[in-house]
Amino acid sequence: MDSNATSFLQSLHNPLLDGTHTSHIERQNSSSPTVIVIGAGISGLSAARVLYDASFKVILLESRDRLGGRIHTDYSFGYPVDLGASWLHGVCNENPLAPLIRSLGLTLYKTSGDNSVLYDHDLESCTLFDINGHQVPQQLVVEVGDVFKRILKETERIRDEHTDDMSILQAIKFVLDGHPELRQQGVANEVLQWYICRMEAWFAVDADMISLKMWDQENVLCGGHGLMVQGYDPVIKTLAKDIDIRLNHRVTKICDGFNKVMVMVEDGRNLIADAVIVTVPLGVLKANLIQFEPKLPEWKVSAISDLGVGSENKIALQFDEVFWPDVELLGIVAPTSFACGYFLNLHKATGHPVLVYMAAGRFAYDIEKLSVESAANFVMLQLKKMFPHATEPVKYVVTRWGTDPNSLGCYTYDKVGKPEDLYDRLREPVGSLFFGGEAVSMEHQGSVHGAYSSGIMAAENCQKLVLERLGNIEKLQLAPYRSSIHETSIPLQMSRI
Repeated sequence: MDSNATSFLQSLHNPLLDGTHTSHIERQNSSSPTVIVIGAGISGLSAARVLYDASFKVILLESRDRLGGRIHTDYSFGYPVDLGASWLHGVCNENPLAPLIRSLGLTLYKTSGDNSVLYDHDLESCTLFDINGHQVPQQLVVEVGDVFKRILKETERIRDEHTDDMSILQAIKFVLDGHPELRQQGVANEVLQWYICRMEAWFAVDADMISLKMWDQENVLCGGHGLMVQGYDPVIKTLAKDIDIRLNHRVTKICDGFNKVMVMVEDGRNLIADAVIVTVPLGVLKANLIQFEPKLPEWKVSAISDLGVGSENKIALQFDEVFWPDVELLGIVAPTSFACGYFLNLHKATGHPVLVYMAAGRFAYDIEKLSVESAANFVMLQLKKMFPHATEPVKYVVTRWGTDPNSLGCYTYDKVGKPEDLYDRLREPVGSLFFGGEAVSMEHQGSVHGAYSSGIMAAENCQKLVLERLGNIEKLQLAPYRSSIHETSIPLQMSRI
């Protein structure tokens, strides 16, 4: 333990900080309780918003030079393109983000109906090609899609028959061994692999790593999926309004004295608060980039270790003209799911001439091994197989979520054979430390609204503890900001071009 941390924790044996242990500590001269929130993604922002609106002193620390975390609306094309989260999963009033989206007048482009549990799109709204550039008959795409649904239904029986967990890929193999009539040959098998590829994109990990026991346990809200036409940036900016946000503040250590907490920043600055809410990505926690003093208990450490983090990258291509058909997805089928691919057609949703190639799982990490230019060239080779006369892109942007030290992955998935209480343990407070982020939300893992709700929950639990500790529980106020936006009667604005 370094000298600052040692003297800080020793001083907490005294009810009053003696003020002598370091000159680098920033003191909060405020009569209001102080909470430090770490991570300015939507979970950290929602937590800070709740506390700020309840008259807490809030400081939000973010390691990046921007807000949003794994939400990143890029404007380099001259208009918004989301390079991270893009959809509202569950376009309905029950979605906790719906009131805020309504109040901002943001438009959603609906890409699926209620029956789309594993995908962002209705699977019929796509055009598929084989690796030689020949279009796959749409009837075959629909027929194989129905077969895939039957295969997934049969995996439920495999789950019931086996007490031990296995991967969804292994379960699919069991199904096909027991039902040879469901096996596909030739191009039909390549289409089946494409459906598996889309399933892998939902979890951001390969099918041989997805838990059979847990893959369908997520509570998907009704209303289908809606693409944020103007991007998520307006939501981020609204949540951040008036909050004390400090960018380029990378937290390296958190010392919990239980009545006070000291947060150490990379440049040597230290801050003291009554409590801390940690909303950094699970990948950052798994990499031990933040030290905890005292060390986190084993039940918390094992929860961090046993949850998986998947990755998905985007290569966004801007063109002068549209040379592709007016469908939502352009897909490439292949003999293995790893070799399959697909493009999201943003022109269909936003009117802008942009295609976004999306790569998940091991393939996402392989993309990151390439230079930005090489990644764009690889994607253009795929596109030119489908459209030999495709023009070169005017601009392109390539993400690297898996190796970005601020994220180290995209979102959580359930590893094979792991306990079911991991999310509860990850969410559980430790002393004066509270935890938020998409990874603590079992029912809505990997979703923006899950991360948003987890931040609110962490803030409310933190608020209650701090006020109880200070003897001010009668002053408990819960988020007037949230209650006011829930009162709006403006409907969600939908489009389906």
